[in-house]
Amino acid sequence: MPSTDIPAAKGSQDVWLDAAFELLLESGVDSVRILSLAKRLKLSRTSFYWFFKDREALLEALIARWREKNTQGLVHQTEAYAENIVEAMLNVFDCWLDPKLFDSPLEFAMRSWALQSASVVSEIDAADATRIDALARMFQRYGYDPLAANVRGRTIYLTQIGYISMKTQEPLEVRMQRIPTYVEIFTGQPPGSRELQRFHARHGYYSPTGTY
Repeated sequence: MPSTDIPAAKGSQDVWLDAAFELLLESGVDSVRILSLAKRLKLSRTSFYWFFKDREALLEALIARWREKNTQGLVHQTEAYAENIVEAMLNVFDCWLDPKLFDSPLEFAMRSWALQSASVVSEIDAADATRIDALARMFQRYGYDPLAANVRGRTIYLTQIGYISMKTQEPLEVRMQRIPTYVEIFTGQPPGSRELQRFHARHGYYSPTGTY
């Protein structure tokens, strides 16, 4: 595969990968086919082979990008600076509101793909374990014992995966109203007004009542 001087008419690796993601999200993994992608991109089918050995290589690249975005995105948020566990929890909640940190439709598509692929099941299992471990370690850093930290981490994670699996949709205002109670349930501590103000500001939300 040439690494330089690729004709523009052949697209790029990211162009093909982005189109594959779009098909995965729209119609599932069975729709991710070289010919379908070529038609979508208005490129020749042979252009694909400048960037990927075959369809399996493309699917492996899809998995790698999902792993990098969703798993690493969540882990990074658990490790972000926070003055206390409430602020740390709100850092994690950033993932559920910012698709640049964690892509929920992509997560749903990957879990749907796992229903027909044992190898993807293994990838999902590994991702789940890594994410729950990151959440548990976050709680341990703030003084929770290992068992309590693990249970709290599992509860947070499985609750959000439930949201994703059920395709639950909430208006932003409704979710923002619920988040303080979620935080208190998950951490045992209520968020303060300054913590909520900072969190709301990150997401461009302002309480209609002006209270926190």
